[in-house]
Amino acid sequence: MKIRFLPKLSRSKGTLILVLSKNIFKGFNLRKELVSQLNKVVLNSKFSFKKMQTLEILDPNDPNFNKVLIIGTGTLNKLSLRDFDLLGGKITQLSLGESKSRVSIIYDSAIKKQDSILRMAYGSLLGSYRFNKYKTKKKDKTTLPSIDIISNNYNELNKFFQRYSAISKGVFLARDLVNEPSNILYPKEYSRRVLELRKLGIIVEVLGEQKMKSLGMNSLLGVGLGSQHESQLVIMKWNGLKNKKTKPICFVGKGVCFDSGGISLKPGSKMEEMIGDMGGSAAVVGLMKSLALRKAKANVVGVVGLVENMPDGKAQKPGDIVKSMSGQTIEIQNTDAEGRLVLADALWYTQKRFKPEFIVDLATLTGAILFSLGNVISGIFSNNDKLADKIYKAGQVSGDRVWRLPLDEAYDKMIDSQFADMKNIGRGRAGSITAAQFLKRFVNEVPWTHIDIAGTATGMPKNSINTSWATGFGVHLLDTLINQNFES
Repeated sequence: MKIRFLPKLSRSKGTLILVLSKNIFKGFNLRKELVSQLNKVVLNSKFSFKKMQTLEILDPNDPNFNKVLIIGTGTLNKLSLRDFDLLGGKITQLSLGESKSRVSIIYDSAIKKQDSILRMAYGSLLGSYRFNKYKTKKKDKTTLPSIDIISNNYNELNKFFQRYSAISKGVFLARDLVNEPSNILYPKEYSRRVLELRKLGIIVEVLGEQKMKSLGMNSLLGVGLGSQHESQLVIMKWNGLKNKKTKPICFVGKGVCFDSGGISLKPGSKMEEMIGDMGGSAAVVGLMKSLALRKAKANVVGVVGLVENMPDGKAQKPGDIVKSMSGQTIEIQNTDAEGRLVLADALWYTQKRFKPEFIVDLATLTGAILFSLGNVISGIFSNNDKLADKIYKAGQVSGDRVWRLPLDEAYDKMIDSQFADMKNIGRGRAGSITAAQFLKRFVNEVPWTHIDIAGTATGMPKNSINTSWATGFGVHLLDTLINQNFES
């Protein structure tokens, strides 16, 4: 789908979409006959321009348009940036099947903020996502149009929209990865797809099991013992500040390509959804793509641990004790608490090798987070108030919202083990917090934030910009974090 900003309407036949807060059709260089007809239709239909309210006029009295659509915005000063995303997605929904004709957008002149206009265009892109590559009989063949947005500031808007175009491609990559079945996207195939990012200028390095074993990554490797697929650790580096020596900012993602629970086998109901247990890694990979596409002026490292957790005669068992790369020992009390075992070694490796400015990890870590925040907001846990605050603010801007939950010594004690340095599950409740406390033991004093996206990587309420089971949550959040705070 192509979106561009233009200075004026084209003369070729097409569809016109008006995004308006009230009945103001003058000033858009529309023919008098069309303006008169629009006023009559609005009056007769009692159209009130409420948010997302739509009105369709077929065969309008104009040689340039075969259809006119009006979308209401409601009160403009009450609209958030996410509302403009949704307006854009609505435009795409209404434009489906219009590929053989031009779709032009004219927006209310009272919309002054550049970000609002850009986000409307961005929402249109997000609403165009489809994942139907495996459908053979009922494949969605709906065509998507090219959309022209008419604006006096078209040159500036085209320039700044490049960032949102890059973010959308990162979001789409993350969605694609999560939606893929695990018989297709197992760890080695996943790492192969990440290697394709080299053509964008990203340095990609893949560590296999032999290399990880030599590094002492027994916590990560233990998760994949029952799988026929070799585990991988993939490192991605984007050097956007080649001439400056700065500490990199690092993002770490959990990439469990399928999670059966291992010997602590999950119930069969909805186990098929465990193809999405690599949503954290997908967000990191999607982020790296968006940064490279827009040539972000920052030095960023992404690290993803890719494994498959399966039951087998070789699989790790409850009661086993493993020694992590950090030297700390872990008692495995439940093999279904595997994501933190992957992240333990990935976090330690990242902070030891790269000595970063900070680390953010993303993981579909705990079902418990859904009891706290549902499928709407992600939970964050942090050892650094400033970093947590920056991520929260980035969430408010991007629409990938987060809410901070506590870390505390009392919760930390819940993961002490009588046989090892720690155990991989807490006792009692507060499962999301004890999981975060576990991760905290592997970052030393590096500023760090953990984002639990178990409720938001998949299964969020569908709307005009989120048409897929996989959401791509985290890509826009982290791009905004970098763009607002760390680019120079």
